[in-house]
Amino acid sequence: MPSATRPNDNWDDYRYFLAVARSGTLSAAAEQLGTEHTTVARHIHALERTLNTRLFHKSHTGYALTDAGERLLATAETIEGALLASKAAAAGEQEIAGIVRIGAPDGFGSMFLAPRIHALTERHPRLEVEIFAAARIFSLTRREADIAIGLSGAEHLRVASRRLTDYRMFVYGTKSYLKRAAQIRTKADLAQHPFVGYVEELLFSPELSFSGAVGVELPARVRCTNLLTQVHATLSGHCLCIIPAYVAADFPALVPVLPDAVAVTRTFHMHVHEDHWKSAHVRAVANFIAEEVEANTGLFLDGTG
Repeated sequence: MPSATRPNDNWDDYRYFLAVARSGTLSAAAEQLGTEHTTVARHIHALERTLNTRLFHKSHTGYALTDAGERLLATAETIEGALLASKAAAAGEQEIAGIVRIGAPDGFGSMFLAPRIHALTERHPRLEVEIFAAARIFSLTRREADIAIGLSGAEHLRVASRRLTDYRMFVYGTKSYLKRAAQIRTKADLAQHPFVGYVEELLFSPELSFSGAVGVELPARVRCTNLLTQVHATLSGHCLCIIPAYVAADFPALVPVLPDAVAVTRTFHMHVHEDHWKSAHVRAVANFIAEEVEANTGLFLDGTG
């Protein structure tokens, strides 16, 4: 077994290692730990000398774990969890503490999760949550996130998945646009209206391609790489867009068009790497997300809370 999988007794070096592994840069790690980036670098170099192996690949974009670093990360996180648990036990309480990064599509992360996550951090003052809301797939094996929200099931054997909920999308436009534009009585009428949509070749998931799902071709004259940009383009009052009901619910100016005839259903899944699931703070966040989604099923299906 490589020496990088056997931590020595100097836990301080491993604290700095975990901070760099999670943040990706010395400066971000230093900010988290309240120190200077030179101090972080010194601890990383000391750990690499002790273990006689490189733990990071360094590039202009930051620090990425080597294979040895990946192996050490799992071990260090287990030790970190045990230390936090022992401190909580000594204090006579089950304390949830640590940093959890959530990778989620921009709509889910920004519109659903961000307004609700404070309820959890207020309950656990030593818990910190990072929401990475972006139109992309997050790699749990590369430690880009502790928890990932996606539109399909897990494809990795060491990733635990949970189906969260179906969500429905409808065609929306503003009241002002629908008042002045040609009347829409059937699905075929939609083809005569300008749409805003995704840049097809840059889609991070095939689930976001709506070709054929509506039953009529809706070529987008304006294309964007994320959902919230599409929403604001639609709010300008010059186009229509297919938008999730839970997102449109926050914008009273948006009105559904032919909701009984045109609807697209997709599914949110939550993924957690099995190594992360061992950590109480990751489990606490994952369970919170699942509970919040379950309590808001109506919001995801038709935009009602």
